[in-house]
Amino acid sequence: MSLKNINIDEVTYFDLNNQLNIPQDGRIQLDKDQEALEAFLSENVNPNLKHFDSVAERFEWMIDNQFLERNFIEKYDMDFIEKLYDFLEKQNFQFGSFMSAFKFYNQYALKTNDGAYYVERYLDRIVANSLFYADGDEQLALNIANEMVHQRYQPATPSFLNAGRARRGELVSCFVLQSSDDMNSIGRVVNSALQLSKMGGGVGINLSNVREAGAPVMEIDNAAGGIVPIMKLLEDSFTFSSQVGARQGAGVVYLSIFHPDLLTFLATKKENADEKVRVKTLSLGLTIPDKFYELVKNNQMMALFSPADVEAEYGVPFNYVDLTVEYDNMVANPKINKRMLSARMVEEEISKLQQESGYPYVINLDTVNRANPIAGKVVSSNLCSEILQIQSPSKINDEQRYTQLGEDISCNLGSINIVNMMQSPDFGASVEAMVRALTYVSDTSNLNVVPSVEYGNQSNHAIGLGAMGLAAFFAQNKMLYGDQESLDFTNVFFMMLNFYSLKASMRIARERQQTFKDFDKSSYADGSYFERYINNSYQPKTAKVAQLLHDLPVPNQDDWLALSNEVQKYGLYNAYRHAIAPTGSISYVNNTTASLLPIVNRVEERQEAMIGKIYYPAPGLNNETMPYFISAYDTDMRKVIDIYAAAQEHVDQGMSLTLFMRSTIPTGLYEWKDGRTNKMTTRDLSILRNYAFRKGIKSLYYVRTFTDDNEESGVNECESCSI
Repeated sequence: MSLKNINIDEVTYFDLNNQLNIPQDGRIQLDKDQEALEAFLSENVNPNLKHFDSVAERFEWMIDNQFLERNFIEKYDMDFIEKLYDFLEKQNFQFGSFMSAFKFYNQYALKTNDGAYYVERYLDRIVANSLFYADGDEQLALNIANEMVHQRYQPATPSFLNAGRARRGELVSCFVLQSSDDMNSIGRVVNSALQLSKMGGGVGINLSNVREAGAPVMEIDNAAGGIVPIMKLLEDSFTFSSQVGARQGAGVVYLSIFHPDLLTFLATKKENADEKVRVKTLSLGLTIPDKFYELVKNNQMMALFSPADVEAEYGVPFNYVDLTVEYDNMVANPKINKRMLSARMVEEEISKLQQESGYPYVINLDTVNRANPIAGKVVSSNLCSEILQIQSPSKINDEQRYTQLGEDISCNLGSINIVNMMQSPDFGASVEAMVRALTYVSDTSNLNVVPSVEYGNQSNHAIGLGAMGLAAFFAQNKMLYGDQESLDFTNVFFMMLNFYSLKASMRIARERQQTFKDFDKSSYADGSYFERYINNSYQPKTAKVAQLLHDLPVPNQDDWLALSNEVQKYGLYNAYRHAIAPTGSISYVNNTTASLLPIVNRVEERQEAMIGKIYYPAPGLNNETMPYFISAYDTDMRKVIDIYAAAQEHVDQGMSLTLFMRSTIPTGLYEWKDGRTNKMTTRDLSILRNYAFRKGIKSLYYVRTFTDDNEESGVNECESCSI
């Protein structure tokens, strides 16, 4: 029987899996998950797996039939590849749940062209990834394979899926662009969106520099159309451009909250918006300086400034003017056209739209740039709001050639599985293998179709090593999400991750005698970045966390001083190292919880196309840990913000922080609801956004709402991270 001929009614694994949703004697039948896993492997995978007599025969067949590239394999002797397989087989890898195996074999494993047979196991995909990223370095290939087989490291979907494949998309997860205020730049951005969407992950585009609707366009004696028509062009571009047919392109447009088209921008996501302006698939994000929060707090009017006038006065595009510092001067300047609105009205409009659609994302721009260690300014973000890197503007002539090549952004992602990472025999070596794997993708990405992205990548060698499984680790170690012990662990763990990734990047710079561009202008080079670690102890503060970390090399102040000296001497290869992306399918394959977020349900129900409902128990769920697995919808979102804030201090980029709300708020969850309606209101979201701002959160992803009819609204998964 081939995969194409499997009759769902004749296999047992779906029925066994569905019994997770049927309590027996008042208890969840957790044992049914393992039974379903065993049945899936015996009934689905093993009978339909193409077998080979030797490793060499397998690779020759895979190359000849255009499943794998030949070049990366020929960098190794077959004897070594066979030894690599022997090593992996001895690790006795087992999928942790039915969902883990099901997701891998349905969405990642290579199949014959007719889809009838698997030609790849999990170990085969690990081998392809490790050989590809190591680029001929046998020891590095072993190191990467070791991290992956123990599921301490998981590349993001584009990288894990495509590494080594002959027919594939690119490995990069996401891109960020910005447009200048001229037609050549706008046209180039639309073309770039088409090209990048075809190649890889989602595309973030900042349109804040573009003049508002109705603004004069002197050279043609006409009025500008504003940003909404550009958004419509971009949405159509993403719909048209698919990533080698794997999935539709996806993008987000960011706009400054002080842009005159602000309200029409927000209105494009309203359910009752006119079809001429409504965007259905494009995501929305706002960049918000500190000044806005001040105006809201003081209940003042806010000015929306014409970008063309601002650029004429300051000599730089709108994105590069410090709006918090210059706000009063811009208000007083008669040469800058402006519109006045109530700041609190704008705040309420944001909350209304988040309640209705989950948008817009929020980038706290001044918070980002205060923490940015690299010379330059961060002006925007990506599709999932976790990539925060410097950009510089480009200038393009009428021939669509660059007269000034600016820097735009590409980033490739991967995630640490925190539960398994805590069992690493060598924490620093594990992190170094991951940094080197991600760096290889940056080094070898061919992005010349968009020169500004190519230049930014070649200049900065940026990567995005993230993490997942934090909620699973808390529950399995009987810590409540957001309590003092969990905050202590988060702080120390991400401090360690920061330390060892810096060390790895320094070693790469020392080996290659090369740093990222303008390293000498960074706060790494003058040592100021390290002062907080040298002057303050980040050792565990609670007994439980001290015990959990007892066998791990937690850096102390002397270690940080030594690292500071090494970095100042040798430099860093990667301008950016960390970003906490949302994780979807890769979390299931790793049998862990997504990103740093709480679980949604103890037994998650997923609707799979053409199959029906599949149930996934929280990893590590049992009678003892059950009280510690609390739904995000029943969790005070301030606790989630606190956890993210503890990590954010050590993460050089951002984190995809989702807010989970119920239409009807559980009694006692938020003290400000006492004596008021128990329905979610715009006030609730405003309070939480302002709390996040005060806690130093750089970015907020979308808002998910669980409605009274048991539906979720505002749900949006990052296509770059969840296939």
